[in-house]
Amino acid sequence: MVLLFYIVLTTLPLAGVAWIVFNGSPFTMDGLFLSLILLAMSGIVGTTTLFELWKKKSEPEDKGKSSPTGPSKTITDSLSQKGRVESVQFFEAPVGISNKSVVVLTNDAAPQTLVFEGDMRNALPVGQKVHVFFRKDSGLNVLLNVSYS
Repeated sequence: MVLLFYIVLTTLPLAGVAWIVFNGSPFTMDGLFLSLILLAMSGIVGTTTLFELWKKKSEPEDKGKSSPTGPSKTITDSLSQKGRVESVQFFEAPVGISNKSVVVLTNDAAPQTLVFEGDMRNALPVGQKVHVFFRKDSGLNVLLNVSYS
């Protein structure tokens, strides 16, 4: 329905330009500037129409056919770590440098210390058992997903 509205809004200014050419005088200052304004309007809405058509064409066919809990996420090329969050320390950096959080996870083995980019105090609450998925980026770990147990 929105695409039909966009198509109408694209062709309506073009019809105005055609009316100016055939019934008015396109070589006067009024006709020239009105034609330019209408062509600009048609071009802007036409570009939006083409973008919406391209977006609709590139959407997957099975959209909306996912499980009731939402689409399943598969995390590829990621690292993971399980354990209970012992501590989360946040370090605010100067402008231009990434903030860091130092997270200590314990499991049956020795504690693991992980350094994440950004503030992880809300994402990884202390005392909670978690399964953390992350990836390496420029020497820092970037959090991808957290599963709480």
